[in-house]
Amino acid sequence: MVYFFESDVVKPPVTLFMGIDKYENEELIKWGWPEDVWFHVHKFSSAHVYLRLPYGQTIDDIPSAVLEDAAQLVKANSIEGSKMNDVDVVYTMWSNLKKTPGMDVGEVGYHHEKEVRKLHVPKRIKTTINRLNKTKRSEDVNFRAEREKRDRLEREDQKRKLREQKEKEKAEEKKRQDEAELKSYNSLFKNASMTSNTENTGYDSDDFM
Repeated sequence: MVYFFESDVVKPPVTLFMGIDKYENEELIKWGWPEDVWFHVHKFSSAHVYLRLPYGQTIDDIPSAVLEDAAQLVKANSIEGSKMNDVDVVYTMWSNLKKTPGMDVGEVGYHHEKEVRKLHVPKRIKTTINRLNKTKRSEDVNFRAEREKRDRLEREDQKRKLREQKEKEKAEEKKRQDEAELKSYNSLFKNASMTSNTENTGYDSDDFM
């Protein structure tokens, strides 16, 4: 089961989502998307909140208002963090999450610490949480199927782009060949049709005595 929330601080609204428990978090860690940004309360247990970026966007493209909503949602869903006035929320791309065999269910590390961002959350803003909770919905998600579908569509798109690129290169090569052939023909025709006065040495008139 996954909880979904709509953040309308930007237009169009964006979706934030999190697993209902650590087992769902484990599935999200395993079958996340390269476009997913992961949020968690630093040094305390909390929900794993995700934001799925549009294809082509990066972590630097996230509006500050959306970061604030995600941070508030993470803090509100941390047993310890929700009781504290000041916490830090860390966030990074899903691809930077690292899972090793010795880790507990739902536990995760990082491949590169330098790629982890940190956001200070001084207090819980009830109006933000209330706004997000009004949009809350739950849904059963087949994480593996969703990821495999995403990857299949990406492969198909890459193949399409490759075909289009090859067709473009083929058309450009044919155009170059046609232009070269035309240039060669024009040059040949021009040379064949050119004559000089020195080539006409005889007379066309009759001789008279």
